[in-house]
Amino acid sequence: DIIPQPLLDQYLSMTDPARAQTVDTEIAKHCAYSLPGVALTLGRQNWHCLKDTYETLASDVQWKVRRTLAFSIHELAVILGDQLTAADLVPIFNGFLKDLDEVRIGVLKHLYDFLKLLHADKRREYLYQLQEFVVTDNSRNWRFRYELAEQLILILELYNPNDVYDYLRHIALTLCSDKVSEVRWISFRLVVAILQKFYANNANALGLNFINELVVRFRHCSKWVGRQAFAFICQVGICSLCISVCTFN
Repeated sequence: DIIPQPLLDQYLSMTDPARAQTVDTEIAKHCAYSLPGVALTLGRQNWHCLKDTYETLASDVQWKVRRTLAFSIHELAVILGDQLTAADLVPIFNGFLKDLDEVRIGVLKHLYDFLKLLHADKRREYLYQLQEFVVTDNSRNWRFRYELAEQLILILELYNPNDVYDYLRHIALTLCSDKVSEVRWISFRLVVAILQKFYANNANALGLNFINELVVRFRHCSKWVGRQAFAFICQVGICSLCISVCTFN
């Protein structure tokens, strides 16, 4: 009743390997690109019509097809709602997390948008996996680590101070020592955002422990770049009114 059945059948047939040989070698990629729009048109009550097609595209041998889905999975999650997302999208999302960097970046760029749609218990499971984003296929792909720091700044609001201290703090400290200055700069903002998280939630003890760790790791670092990092962290913290100047005395 929403769209003509022949039109839907034509769309679903775009995943047929024979179509790639006779029509367009990138027809599967076009199918993946259009899928959120088709899902929105059909509505979540008709997701069963697209589910098999989506799973076929998610396992396509062409990374460009999987990359297209990775960039839009957060949009599809909004369309489907939390129950269908947990049942049908989370397994595919988990697969993308272990894919090539070209696919993982699609998930990473909208990591916050996807995680905020999950229930708190399901969301907490990803705390263990976030550190895997620090490792890339190509270590020179510094923009990947830059994007991770940007997303973590947003993701902080999704977790309680203890989880931030136990899991995200380690990632932030690692990124602060990155070889690329752009990554270090955004990581200084992440460190300050973590401190803001602690003090805004009256987790003063965690905040003080973290500051002491920054002092030991950077202020007393034998390399000048570490001591410089500490100075920049202080600068960002003071300018953002996160903590008072006397805290660093």
